[in-house]
Amino acid sequence: MGRLQLFEFEDQKWFPAFLRNYGTDFLQFLSNATKMYKPIIPVIKKGLQKSRSNQIIDLGSGGGGGLVWLNSELKKDVPDLRILLTDFYPNIPAFRLTKEKADNFDYVKTPVDARDVPEDLIGLRTQFLSLHHFKPNDAQRILQNAINTNSPIAIFEGQERSLPSILAMLFSPISVLLTTPFIRPFKFGRIIFTYLIPIVPLFVLWDGVVSALRTYSVKEMHGLVEDLNGTEHYNWEIDRVKSGPGVILYLLGIKKA
Repeated sequence: MGRLQLFEFEDQKWFPAFLRNYGTDFLQFLSNATKMYKPIIPVIKKGLQKSRSNQIIDLGSGGGGGLVWLNSELKKDVPDLRILLTDFYPNIPAFRLTKEKADNFDYVKTPVDARDVPEDLIGLRTQFLSLHHFKPNDAQRILQNAINTNSPIAIFEGQERSLPSILAMLFSPISVLLTTPFIRPFKFGRIIFTYLIPIVPLFVLWDGVVSALRTYSVKEMHGLVEDLNGTEHYNWEIDRVKSGPGVILYLLGIKKA
């Protein structure tokens, strides 16, 4: 199945920010509740260790909450870990809530473009569930920008372009309906647009299926790094690991010593 560059609602400038935030809140609640990122903890630790950094610059953070459980696990071996949340559409209330949960979080209030990250943001760049949003040229710009600034980068996708992954996305509206009462902070708007006017479960369904159809395969991620300027100066690790019934695809790039 070839990669399809379809549209997702949350990418659209006209899509209401509060609805986008409800969607990212759901994804982050689910990732924490299922400990989805447990299998890739060694990959992040390797990225921090090899790059001799104690700071994560998270790009496309959404609401940021998806890193809360992961942060608690990483701090067991990296006690001085710092995590900086950034996004092109920063969800400031959610960022503040994440910071309240763990004092080693901070955030950037202004938009940050993953294709052109400010040079003063230094650390291991991470992206969770966001590379598929970018067309190949833009995905390469993200990686090229990391190389140009000698920055380590780790990218993770929680789905793949396969029939089982697409089928799993078809059940996402049920997950939204079941988990919404437990998502914090509690918001009446979230209840209204989930149960009374079910926009949230429907757009999560569409965006979830499209995410699977847009996800770069391991082979395609290898293709993205092959033609980058200076790619030979980086060590690239690109693979997939099991995570519960699903998989996580990842790319780790670290400058050679």
